[in-house]
Amino acid sequence: MRTSVLVALLFLGCSWLWAADGFKPLDVKLGLWETTNTFQTSGMPPVSIPPDALARMTPDQRARVEAMMKDQGSGRPKTTTQKSCMTREKMNKQEMFSDNKMDCKRTVVTSSSSKLEMRMQCTTDGTKTNGTFRIEALNSENVKGSMQMATASGDQTMNMNSNFTAKWLGPDCGDVK
Repeated sequence: MRTSVLVALLFLGCSWLWAADGFKPLDVKLGLWETTNTFQTSGMPPVSIPPDALARMTPDQRARVEAMMKDQGSGRPKTTTQKSCMTREKMNKQEMFSDNKMDCKRTVVTSSSSKLEMRMQCTTDGTKTNGTFRIEALNSENVKGSMQMATASGDQTMNMNSNFTAKWLGPDCGDVK
């Protein structure tokens, strides 16, 4: 199940703006945002399920897990849409559009009130991830961006390309965090 957690972090937890030297926040409105992310992966996720966990699975469970892992590296595009609340606190913590739980080295290539390009390098449990993020505030209510990442461990590598758009829905977030 570590694969699901890693892939979820990579796909959904791709924080577009992390704390890094030279970072300047994008000039966007605070409040409720909707982000649509289309991503494509190729290769197998470089995280394996421990043999003892596989041994405890029923044949049906094991087949579903193996099918899920195969599908994740299929290369077919997948699209997700989620809402998030952009607060002053998130802006100050540089957690725009999502929260990042990964501990990575980040290098700001360019940063202004309208554009950001950042490179990242992560190493977790022998798995190495390298990526580049590009974000552009088209105006204070619309943002677009892209991400390219490669994750490797041993002889397994997974590549991911992602494009996203985010639009401001209004100043009130309601119960969305």
